[in-house]
Amino acid sequence: MFRTHTCGELRLSDVGKKVTLSGWVQRTRDKGSLLWIDLRDRYGITQLMLEEGISEQHLLEKARHLGREYVIKVTGTVSERSSKNPNIPTGEIEIMLSDIELLNASKLPPFTIEDKTDGGDELRMKYRYLDLRRNPLKHNLALRHRLAIETRNYLDSQGFYEIETPYLIKSTPEGARDFVVPSRMNPGEFYALPQSPQTFKQILMVAGYDRYFQIVRCFRDEDLRADRQPEFTQIDCEMAFVTQEDVLNTFEGMARFLFEKVKGIDVGTFERMDYATAMKMYGSDKPDIRFGMQFVELNDLAQNKGFSIFDDAELVVGFNAAGCSEYTRKQLDALTDFVKKPQIGAKGLVYVKCNADGTFKSSVDKFYSEDDLKIWAERFDAKPGDLMLILSGNTDSVRKQLNELRLEMGNQLGLRNPQVFKPLWVTDFPLLEWNEETQRFYAMHHPFTSPKPEDIHLLENEPGKVRANAYDMVINGVEVGGGSIRIHDRDLQKKMFSLLGFSDEEAQNQFGFLMNAFEFGAPPHGGIALGFDRLTALIAGYDSIRDFIAFPKNNSGRDVMIDSPSTIAQQQLDELFLKVTAVSK
Repeated sequence: MFRTHTCGELRLSDVGKKVTLSGWVQRTRDKGSLLWIDLRDRYGITQLMLEEGISEQHLLEKARHLGREYVIKVTGTVSERSSKNPNIPTGEIEIMLSDIELLNASKLPPFTIEDKTDGGDELRMKYRYLDLRRNPLKHNLALRHRLAIETRNYLDSQGFYEIETPYLIKSTPEGARDFVVPSRMNPGEFYALPQSPQTFKQILMVAGYDRYFQIVRCFRDEDLRADRQPEFTQIDCEMAFVTQEDVLNTFEGMARFLFEKVKGIDVGTFERMDYATAMKMYGSDKPDIRFGMQFVELNDLAQNKGFSIFDDAELVVGFNAAGCSEYTRKQLDALTDFVKKPQIGAKGLVYVKCNADGTFKSSVDKFYSEDDLKIWAERFDAKPGDLMLILSGNTDSVRKQLNELRLEMGNQLGLRNPQVFKPLWVTDFPLLEWNEETQRFYAMHHPFTSPKPEDIHLLENEPGKVRANAYDMVINGVEVGGGSIRIHDRDLQKKMFSLLGFSDEEAQNQFGFLMNAFEFGAPPHGGIALGFDRLTALIAGYDSIRDFIAFPKNNSGRDVMIDSPSTIAQQQLDELFLKVTAVSK
């Protein structure tokens, strides 16, 4: 028997018991006459004790040769600690040892296995098996496990079946790049790893399985960020015989259930906001509504006053930062430098201070009178002590730039508390977006998204104005997931493919299986996919998903622990009928 108890289990009520524990040596403290060992396993830490004159000498000698991360099995008697540690659950007891067995020695770890380690990101990813021993990652993976269990519990209670769909599928040209897999049995032909189970879950609806879900691995060969990985997990769901309202109610219910079960909080009823409002008021289709600073447009008040930067702009827009009129010139210059960063792209920033005495001070006093600025303040609902921040330019660009500035101000003012949650649904996205470079429309979500019924008549002559029957779940400025009511009519789906530039032959070649299925009684259906990694990180208050995935890739898409991707043997290439051209690194 390797253990009678775990290292996080014993309490004062266990004093006097003879126990056996196994785990890793966290640290040893040798005071000469007294020697302590902190023994760690997944469940916690228990202090072990040896004492000169009481403990057998050979045990003391054996203990003095133990290093960090040695794996040992110990036997002893539970005793009450004289110096208690209130910071750990086992802090009132210790084990007086009667035996130590070395199960395995360890090299000195390249970084400390502590909550606050001295290892950098790349080093910890290379030795991920050591990093996973640290408490923060254990807590993260425990949270992920709990979320998965509660997700299944909720969806099962709502009548959903968990059904697996294939990982080796057909490559499609829409969306992100596919990872492709060569087929040895079919030379020159390739599978693709699924970016989502989209078409399969729609076929399940045709098959009559009217409530499906899957906590599923998906793959996208795209550029990486803190909240993206080439392989990721999503809670993928589909429902038949539903309207948009049915889907929103079901998955708002799931989100509220998960926050209650895992976090112990009620996030309340989700707000609703259409896409056009989100872009106009926040410059983002995933607005952070934990704080205000909604956008105010100024074209009619700010243009035709001789200030060419405003006069030549398509849109003049800003927001009010309450209580910030005392910002110094240095702070304002820093904000200007922020919006002029290449990744944001603004040419400059205009500010207006609403002084405590009711006067105004701006960076454009030369062009605008005190009366002009007072009218601006009325529109901004700015009070004495506030600061108005204004940008101008092309409508789409300047809204995105001002969104970045708004988020930066939210950070500076401490308004983006990761433990405060403000969810909402963003609805009525455009169905299509025009690409100037390729001179054609692309589906904003995917080609199976249904248009709003009242907009179908616009498909023929004004497709750019058509709104999608689509929705995103947004929490704290993070798109947690998205979905739509699907097209279930073959003729409408054919029309959609035509708008996206597919010939009838191309559409049949890529999606014929789905079109054919629609000829056999396809029900109205819709669904959603929630980013499971992202949701877990959000609930924990993190920006990055990496520490919520057991074995993540780095920013180059590499697994540095196993050194992947890597080259393969020439024999394997020959079997796959592949020829690889050497690429210099």
